[in-house]
Amino acid sequence: MSMRPIVRFGDPVLVTRTTPVTTFDQRTKKLVQDLLDTVDAPGRAGVAATQIGVGSRVFSYAVEGRTGYVINPEIVDLSEEQQDCDEGCLSIPRLWYRTERALRAVVKGVDLRNEPITVEGTGLMAQCLQHETDHLDGMLYIDRLAPQSRKRALRDIRHSDWFLPSNAPAPTTSVRLPSAFGGNV
Repeated sequence: MSMRPIVRFGDPVLVTRTTPVTTFDQRTKKLVQDLLDTVDAPGRAGVAATQIGVGSRVFSYAVEGRTGYVINPEIVDLSEEQQDCDEGCLSIPRLWYRTERALRAVVKGVDLRNEPITVEGTGLMAQCLQHETDHLDGMLYIDRLAPQSRKRALRDIRHSDWFLPSNAPAPTTSVRLPSAFGGNV
């Protein structure tokens, strides 16, 4: 059992599409347990494998008394009805932005025995399922924001106390972000 550190914005693993799990062995079991241990902290709704630096297609969730995981998740249904919700991310700490998501989501995948499972939910659970699946597709929630909101989010990230290493001098002009993050901000 191990709570793993969370990878922060700027790490390439967060914008890299994950690899499906094909071997269901002790390594996979340990990854799932680490994800469950890592999500089991106050204020956490989900943790994708990429957020602990692993490029495998797995996430865990802990929402409204429901805790679990999905291996090789795929969203199979989203409601047309939308919700406009505050959304944050452990990899982008302490910054929240209004994000539009489907009100209801259904995810299919497999468990540790490679048996089919389905997880569905509305409200916060639907938001979590979409958010964590996005992580596994190499997408961050700020990529879903309207252009002006995304620009503000990138500016807020650049000025956050966690974005730069503590020994690096603060930028005096614009910071050059990789093109996946929108170039200069």
